[in-house]
Amino acid sequence: MKIVVIGGTGLIGSRTIAKLTEHGHEAVSASPSSGVNTLTGEGLADVLTGVDVVLDVSNSPSFEDAAVLDFFTRSTTNILAAEKEAGVKHHVALSVVGSQNLPESGYMRAKVAQEKLIRDSGEPYTLVHATQFFEFVNSIAGAATVGQDVHLSHALIQPIAADDVATAVARATAGEPLNGTLEIARRDWR
Repeated sequence: MKIVVIGGTGLIGSRTIAKLTEHGHEAVSASPSSGVNTLTGEGLADVLTGVDVVLDVSNSPSFEDAAVLDFFTRSTTNILAAEKEAGVKHHVALSVVGSQNLPESGYMRAKVAQEKLIRDSGEPYTLVHATQFFEFVNSIAGAATVGQDVHLSHALIQPIAADDVATAVARATAGEPLNGTLEIARRDWR
């Protein structure tokens, strides 16, 4: 199976490509460094030629409310249009557990908008919702540190390792479209 991974050079994308390749799939990374710009659509038609599945694990370079919404809506719109033109059979996207429950977060509103575009596209899809990655705990604590004090939310979290996310995403990508959502958290998906 030929699979294009949008965001294939990132934390989850690179690990997912390795897992898909181990299982005999042709997994191709698509990112600005490989000449694919999902915001402008540049390179999408070429990279999607002969592709069976698109996996989108890309992330916005900015977390400012308007910028992140623009990134996910424009990028997803361009990817879906190029997929339709190329005859791609399955769209898989990585999102966040509970995104619909945090409307005060601009990032979560953007992920909800992205998911709606995918669901409303009429194309076969699978959404994978993951909890926060263990690999980001240090940067979360760092961003919440003022002097010697760390100010963290009282919210409970259930972090998951990036390798486990990559395994779940690879399985969803190689599988049949769910036309729904798979939620994963530390070992819950096994």
